[in-house]
Amino acid sequence: MERKTGLLNQIKEGIHDLCYIWAEEMKHIWKDEGVLTFFILVPLLYPLAYSWIYTNEVVREVPVAVVDMSHSHLSRKFIRQFDASPDTKIAYHCKDMNEAKDLIGQQKAYGVLYFPSDFQTNVLRLEQSHVGVYCDMSFMLYYKSIFQTATSVASELGSEIQIERSGNWTERENEISTKPLDFDAVQIFNTTGGYGNFIIPGVLMLIIQQTLLLGIGLSAGRSQETKGYRNLVPISEHNNGMFRIVLGKSLCYFMIYAVIAAYLTLIVPRIFDFVSILYPGDLFWFMLPYLLACIFFAMIVSFAVRYRENIMLMVVFTSVPFLFLSGVSWPQSGIPEFWQWISSLIPSTFGVRGFVRMNTMGARLGDVLPEYQALWIQTLVYFFITCLLYRKKIKGIDR
Repeated sequence: MERKTGLLNQIKEGIHDLCYIWAEEMKHIWKDEGVLTFFILVPLLYPLAYSWIYTNEVVREVPVAVVDMSHSHLSRKFIRQFDASPDTKIAYHCKDMNEAKDLIGQQKAYGVLYFPSDFQTNVLRLEQSHVGVYCDMSFMLYYKSIFQTATSVASELGSEIQIERSGNWTERENEISTKPLDFDAVQIFNTTGGYGNFIIPGVLMLIIQQTLLLGIGLSAGRSQETKGYRNLVPISEHNNGMFRIVLGKSLCYFMIYAVIAAYLTLIVPRIFDFVSILYPGDLFWFMLPYLLACIFFAMIVSFAVRYRENIMLMVVFTSVPFLFLSGVSWPQSGIPEFWQWISSLIPSTFGVRGFVRMNTMGARLGDVLPEYQALWIQTLVYFFITCLLYRKKIKGIDR
């Protein structure tokens, strides 16, 4: 009976300590404008601004310069069809390549079409002719629009020339002679072919991790500067005291970010009509270990923060590398093995990969099982590391 009573008292004491830590951390968050900004305002507003920038999904009317040394009927026809495309427009007619290069250097044009003097002559001689397409590779979307439009126009004009010389009698014969193997290009998953649908899902998951790093890092910096860790000494002296401290703090962060995560993953994509074919039940179970892994990862990183400003520099430095390492903007297979190993230590790597497949491809939880298991492993490992770090930190305090 006494053992049972003692166990009940320990449970009550543990719940009391956990609730005390939770309440203290919540109180400090609402009093700290910096933490509140990165926990609430940034996750609410930043995704809207970022998504709004990519609302158009694709670039239109990319300015292109033309150097037409042929001055022929065929070159003018090519130019008219190229200009008629919604993706590009002929903005300048230049007398030579030097003038066109100057326009590229001044960012007035992002590509050049060059027609040699023998462009039409070669076609009339039944010889192959060439069109020079020069693109500004500093912006891949401009390159894509210019090159794909030029390729499409060249293919269409080539088909017309082939029909004229084939001697066919019917339209069906023309179709077969120009396109003996017919095909339809169907874009799967990213049905709009837009950049927003491509990049936004990964960015939303990265925002969760990076704002947690900022908020928890600022909170840790405040504790360093104000000696806030001293308040945890009495609780640390109890059995499992470190578990109570870590669980209390993480519960506070989890409650806030459960709402933020629902907003980012369910509401933001629908506001901007991005592709979203999620299964809510699968999303819940996937986000559970991701949020916990991010929280404990951020708590570990926060121990390296001596001043509040440090964490801001760290997040600014790591945000773009973390996005690249996730494999969303650069193929995972193309990442060197060393950096793949580094990426496996970061929760956003598995969070981004799993969420993109679930959100854009309609994958179920079983389809992203490797990422799901990796997040749970990170959660458990980072939880125990966090407890050990808190134990070392509080033991080092001069009592």
